[in-house]
Amino acid sequence: MKHKLLTGSLSFTVGMGFSVLPAVAQQSPASTEVKPNVIIINVDDLGYGDIGCYGATKVKTPNIDRLASQGRSFTDAHSSSAVSTPSRYGLMTGQYPCREDIWGAIFLNQTLQIDTARTTIADVMKRSGYSTAIVGKWHLGFRTDEKMDWNKELAPGPLELGFDYYFGVPILNSHPPFVYVENHHVVGYDSNDPFVRGKRAETEEFDEKFGINSIGGATAAHRLYKDRAVATTLKDRAVQWIKEHKDSPFFLYYATTNIHHPFTPAERFVGTSEAGPYGDSIHELDWVVGEIMRTLDEEGLAGNTLLIFTSDNGGMLNHGGQRAWKAGHHINGKLLGFKFGAWEGGHRIPMIARWPGRIPAGSVSNQLMSNVDMLATLAALTGYELQGQDGPDSFNMLPALIGNPGKMIRDHIIICPSQKSHLSIRKGKWVYIPAQNSGGFTGKNVGDHDLGGASAFQLTHRVNSDIENARIKPDAPSVQLYNLEEDPYQTTNVYERHPRVARRLARILEEKIRKSDATRK
Repeated sequence: MKHKLLTGSLSFTVGMGFSVLPAVAQQSPASTEVKPNVIIINVDDLGYGDIGCYGATKVKTPNIDRLASQGRSFTDAHSSSAVSTPSRYGLMTGQYPCREDIWGAIFLNQTLQIDTARTTIADVMKRSGYSTAIVGKWHLGFRTDEKMDWNKELAPGPLELGFDYYFGVPILNSHPPFVYVENHHVVGYDSNDPFVRGKRAETEEFDEKFGINSIGGATAAHRLYKDRAVATTLKDRAVQWIKEHKDSPFFLYYATTNIHHPFTPAERFVGTSEAGPYGDSIHELDWVVGEIMRTLDEEGLAGNTLLIFTSDNGGMLNHGGQRAWKAGHHINGKLLGFKFGAWEGGHRIPMIARWPGRIPAGSVSNQLMSNVDMLATLAALTGYELQGQDGPDSFNMLPALIGNPGKMIRDHIIICPSQKSHLSIRKGKWVYIPAQNSGGFTGKNVGDHDLGGASAFQLTHRVNSDIENARIKPDAPSVQLYNLEEDPYQTTNVYERHPRVARRLARILEEKIRKSDATRK
């Protein structure tokens, strides 16, 4: 099953109206039935073209493709940010991260990014009677000190944001510390062997694994972290938790480190794809998804589990991504742009939802949605009533999961890329970017880890009216406007043809974000 976006133009049913307020959570359609379990698999850096059911041919994803055949695929789903940390903030809170001035990825010195007083998706589920857990990559910080101290208890953290249990990678698989955290503590930590800043960590070296000399010590904890075993370790812990909580409603947020660099799949996956280590990491991801699906089948849980598969942002043209591209694997399909940027490839993401008997098998939806919608959608699923400032930007997308709405539920989304100058709005068929270029990575040469924007055209040979010889034309407009209905791959900036549309979108963007209109009505 390949989606329309990859083969033709998209269909839009919403114009330039002003119905832009989030939908209030509604009573669950299953409120008189057994509560469904919910699993969200949030993949790291999985691009729109990275899996078979979204058009990939150089990698094989039979398990994810089977999930799509058993559920519903979405062709117009987006992350609230094109960057990991702010994207995860949006998913957790139902609020655009730019409202809190969160734009970039955090690293070892930064602390908790979410106010513990704010309602999260885990709070919604826990208050609705669910056991809650996060397994995998957190990347939203711990503690509230001015500077992070890894030798102290890691609280507050996920457990203060609605989760009963946490096990996973605290920051990134590419950045230190290279350890596991369970609940409030680093696994294997010994106070007699503390973390030491500026000391080399006892950890393996791989291409695109950074900061090994930034923090060391904690030798026993570092030794427990084996790069090629991370995916298996996280999968095993997720499966274990599902089995331990199968007798009552549960919510599992499973955030994989695949397919973020460094690409370190288990040895049995090395060399199995036609897209280098990048593709091999996708093959490992597909196996992980298959193991979760198999566990649900074996435990008799599949029929009463809403399983959502998605990504935190678009694919990145790093070393592995460039090698994959040269092999013919286009990580974001035909979309323009990559992770961090405001072009579609940075934030349009694969999203698949399966709930047997409730979501039509093999169906495809072009509903516009954002990962900030998870909060209101789960509230609607469970019958939880959101209050006040809960999820101010979140829309209830449950009707789009289990039904066939006659019109778009939301008519706009805000996109928060890595650069504030490129804060963008999508409304109906139009997308407005108030600056030139992608607003993402700025690497200039093929081979640069952070290759992006116009410079990436040296490798991708994409077409865009503002770009020539991999540079912005001197006479290019200062802003960008694209008609995605006619031009889904953003080949032509139509700002000069439709300046009034651009000005209108600029005003709406100003009203909705810069003036912080975040009141639920």
